[in-house]
Amino acid sequence: MKAAAFDYETAPDLAAASRAMLHGARPIAGGQSLGPMLNLRIAQPPSLIGLQKLSEINGVSETASHIIIGAGVAHAQIEDGLTPDIGNRVLAKIAAGIAYRAVRNRGTIGGSLCHADPAADWVTTLTALGAAALIVGPACARAVALRDFFTGAFRTILAQGEILRAVQVPKFTTGARFGYFKACRKPGEFAHAMAAVFEAPEARRVVIGAIGGTPLCLEGDAAAPQSIATALRAHAPAMDEIDRHMQLIAVKRAFERLQG
Repeated sequence: MKAAAFDYETAPDLAAASRAMLHGARPIAGGQSLGPMLNLRIAQPPSLIGLQKLSEINGVSETASHIIIGAGVAHAQIEDGLTPDIGNRVLAKIAAGIAYRAVRNRGTIGGSLCHADPAADWVTTLTALGAAALIVGPACARAVALRDFFTGAFRTILAQGEILRAVQVPKFTTGARFGYFKACRKPGEFAHAMAAVFEAPEARRVVIGAIGGTPLCLEGDAAAPQSIATALRAHAPAMDEIDRHMQLIAVKRAFERLQG
């Protein structure tokens, strides 16, 4: 199947892209999620506005405490170490496990987050790492913690005309550790079970993804291993026992992979 007819133009800047989106345009950068949706006619926007050439979303910067990654940065750039990392090549290792190299060459970190697939790597891992979405729109700019950014499967808090400009990820502090595990039938597939664990002297966070809706994000005492099974059952009561068992194994493996 081929996409329904649509108009296309390249945005000169984010402000112009935001105005076009107020009139029904759909933003596109790498197109690794939106492209298949267009071809299957799941998405039929009247027009697309291209963001891929905008310097506003393609840069990477860092402060003493954070890495700020533009939404248009490709997975492969992170995988290849062309961007700063938060510590122990954590972001590069996550990026290297996304789909296939051809997808990583084009797909973007912002596109993945905005697509909000419950089984996407960045959705689970960046939530566990305490990242925030930096959003611009017609009215104002705002920062939103990723745990509050996703409102359901393939849904986010982005309002009409709002664009994810960048994602802000905290650098590792002394003693911080991170572990991640996902279960796939074969390399390149979306995960059937996945979990990420972040531990530091000041915080503990466990995030379980691929559960059909928003990730389950547990912090503090709720993220203790003995509490997770109860929390998962309460968060996803309709999940069958086999899937729940797979998710708990993913959590166990993520704890086993904790590295500083």
